[in-house]
Amino acid sequence: MSKYILHTNSLTKNFKQQVALNKVNLSIKKGSIYGFIGQNGAGKSTLIRIVSGLANPSTGSIELFGHSNERELIKARKRIGTIIEGPALYPHMTATENLEAHRLLKGIPGNESVEKMLVLVGLQDTGKKKAKNFSLGMKQRLGLGIALLGDPEFLILDEPINGLDPMGVVEIRELLKKLNQELGITILISSHILSELHLLATDYGIIHKGELLEQLTVEELHEKCQQYLHIKVDNPEKATTILETTLSTNNFEVMPDGVIKLFNDVDNPGKVSSILVNEGLIIEQFMPMGQDLESYFTSRIGGAHHE
Repeated sequence: MSKYILHTNSLTKNFKQQVALNKVNLSIKKGSIYGFIGQNGAGKSTLIRIVSGLANPSTGSIELFGHSNERELIKARKRIGTIIEGPALYPHMTATENLEAHRLLKGIPGNESVEKMLVLVGLQDTGKKKAKNFSLGMKQRLGLGIALLGDPEFLILDEPINGLDPMGVVEIRELLKKLNQELGITILISSHILSELHLLATDYGIIHKGELLEQLTVEELHEKCQQYLHIKVDNPEKATTILETTLSTNNFEVMPDGVIKLFNDVDNPGKVSSILVNEGLIIEQFMPMGQDLESYFTSRIGGAHHE
């Protein structure tokens, strides 16, 4: 059995003269929460629509649950739940009526799944309240309940927190964590709101103008964003010896231009600079550096403009 829920192989989608996706090779591991990040128009929704069977690629292919031919893909898509471009709700129906209508549409036998979903998404006490009177957070939770009918193994969410107030964002975040950690559901979340994604995702994919720039785990991302002291002195060799002996650390890198990246004592730069000066070194550059998650993604996407 493949450890990947989804593979795309050189996936390309053209709209007349516009390239929406350009040879995208994306992989999502079973059990992960995959944060699919890009600006509006980057190609996130196009890829999701192809994976969900709502659009066809121009060239390339996809593999779901290890299956790639069209007949197998039709069956594999029954193991997916989706919310694309907002949940499809009947505004004049209650939460129970909405779930029941979608249960019948999906051909799911027995109505016990409706009550199960109401409890799972926290809407069991909404009674006769119509969906049109729900808050945005409640509507999103109802949409998740509909997507979860049939117990999918893979959940695909396109911009699920757009427009939510802070409380609604927290509700959706905690629910998604529960679905992933307690039920083992693999989740793909498309978003341009990084500040929320980094509280959820275990893996990331960065897309820009239809091209997948990078895929990385949360551990790899934190490593790339690691804070350090940027040190340039007149004698880098002597400086490294001092770091190893006086500071008892080898947690540093010497760059080709002689700049030293020191990953220890980032919160105590005065101590480091004093030791170097006391040993007779001339400090030419000395500053804390590194990126937070948001600035890292911004630099990757911003840098793509010049590639």
